Amino acid sequence: MHHITAADIKNFERIYRLNLVNGLPGFKPANLIGTAAPDGATNLAVFSSAVHLGSDPPLLGIVTRPTTVPRHTYQNLKSSGCYTLNHVPVALAAQAHYTSADFGPEISEFEACGFTAVYRDDFPAPYVAESPLSIGLRLREELPISNGTVLLVGTVEHVYLREEGLRTDGTLDLAALGEACISGLDGYHEVLPPVRFGYARPGQPPVAQ
Repeated sequence: MHHITAADIKNFERIYRLNLVNGLPGFKPANLIGTAAPDGATNLAVFSSAVHLGSDPPLLGIVTRPTTVPRHTYQNLKSSGCYTLNHVPVALAAQAHYTSADFGPEISEFEACGFTAVYRDDFPAPYVAESPLSIGLRLREELPISNGTVLLVGTVEHVYLREEGLRTDGTLDLAALGEACISGLDGYHEVLPPVRFGYARPGQPPVAQ
């Protein structure tokens, strides 16, 4: 086994360190965060940091980078209190990745990257029309992290998904939705059908369903 210490990581060249550490969690969700500025200008940004925080109430978190420079997503969702989280279809991975380019605030990533902004049920943040699963969230709390990043906790208010993505037991069939996941900073992968196991109990080794 190749052994890398904390001291090694600290001394790595910056880009090498970024590539390595971003890949350590393994596969991550590919999501587009949609927001709108007070003047109505829309913003779209790819995130791979979404995490489930609880089901009752339904809470999801995303981690934003340090706000030492303007962060349009952060500024918009702070001003409106609302944002959308949209799953990325693997067929549109290139367009989703393009939203990470440093566009000016006067340019909408929706238009520049080939996505369609759609508003639903009077929610103030735009959804991605091309997404197979979209979630409307309201900001609940903001938790600063020691390195300058921020964990934004949102309450799920709306979920829209294609029928083929919802199983009868409430689980999601992400492969049927043609979704992508992310490895590292720039690797996009197709989601394949999973191997599923029943509820684990002591003394009963799991059997694939």
